[in-house]
Amino acid sequence: MDKSEKLEGYYGKEHPFKEEIAYLRELAMKTEAVEDFKWSIPVYTLNNSNVFGICRFKHHFGVWFFNGVFLKDPKKVLENAQEGKTKGMRHWKFQRLNEVDGKAVLGYMKEALDNQKNGLEVKAEKTQKVVVPELLQSELNKDSALKTAFEKFTPYKQKEFCEHIAGAKQEKTKLRRLEKILPMIKEGIGLNDAYR
Repeated sequence: MDKSEKLEGYYGKEHPFKEEIAYLRELAMKTEAVEDFKWSIPVYTLNNSNVFGICRFKHHFGVWFFNGVFLKDPKKVLENAQEGKTKGMRHWKFQRLNEVDGKAVLGYMKEALDNQKNGLEVKAEKTQKVVVPELLQSELNKDSALKTAFEKFTPYKQKEFCEHIAGAKQEKTKLRRLEKILPMIKEGIGLNDAYR
C-alpha cells in the first residue's frame, strides 16, 4: 500500500472524529507543507523534516507540532505531548469540531513551518555511554554469544535494556526483567521494537 492509499485510509476510516480530522487536513493543505504518512498518522513536512501531524484518539483529536516548544502559543493551548519523554513536541487537543478555531490552527501550522525554515528544532541528544547494571553485566560476562548479541544493538537500544532493569526498585523485579530480556537480546529483538 503506498502513502496516498494509507492517507486516504486514515482519513476515510469510520471514526467518531472523521469529520473533525478532515477539517484539520483542509487547513494543513492550505499551507506549503508536504503531506506524508509516518508512524501510522498523517505527518506534514518541509524539506523532509517533520513539522506537524494530525491525529485521532478515542476521546480527542488534534495536531502534534514536532518542534512546538518554539511556537508562541498566544492561546495557551499547547500541551507537552508526552510529559517527560519529549522536549520539543507539543499537542493541541480538541474534543469537538466547534472547538477548532480554523484561523488560529492555520496560524500555528504556518508558524511551525516558518520556525522549521529558520532552523528552530530540538536536536536529539547523543546517547551517553551505557551503564550496564551488575545483574546484566554478570550474564554478559558468562555468555560470550549473549555479549556479542548485546553489542550488536545500537547504544540507544542497549540503554533501553539497561534502564529497564535498573528502573526496578525490588531485586525480584530486576531478576524477572532480566529473565525476560535475555532471550530478546539473543534473538536481536529490542525491548521496544514491537512499538516502533
